[in-house]
Amino acid sequence: MPDSPFSIPDSRLFSWPTRVYWEDTDAGGVVYHAQYLAFLERARTEWLRAHGYGQELLRGSHDLVFAVRAMRIDFRKPARLDDALQVSVALRECRRASLVIEQAIGRDGERLLDAEVRVAALDAGGFRPRAIPATLHRELQSLQVRAD
Repeated sequence: MPDSPFSIPDSRLFSWPTRVYWEDTDAGGVVYHAQYLAFLERARTEWLRAHGYGQELLRGSHDLVFAVRAMRIDFRKPARLDDALQVSVALRECRRASLVIEQAIGRDGERLLDAEVRVAALDAGGFRPRAIPATLHRELQSLQVRAD
């Protein structure tokens, strides 16, 4: 993975702000490791919505859901109670029935976490692999950010 999506000056990058609340932390005020998954998920959902493809539209109109198939996470530094975080999304690869998404979580320009998320396209009714609809596939391909 390159240094960080935060360092890539590209309009195809998406960033979603979030704040750390008490419910996100352990007894010491440090973000519980599993909560980072929720932060990443919300940013991916908002990234799709920002491009006109909300989850309900995908499910209802296109019989499509995206499901995480695999994830690699590098926890670098902890986030803490009340931190204002930025969660980035960068599409690295768009295949016919899957996506590879690079994400990062940062605070004040400091990288706290890197993640590579592999997402499968599934039919909403039976949760079987399926091709991404052509219109969405073309738009997603145009959003790919290539690693240098």
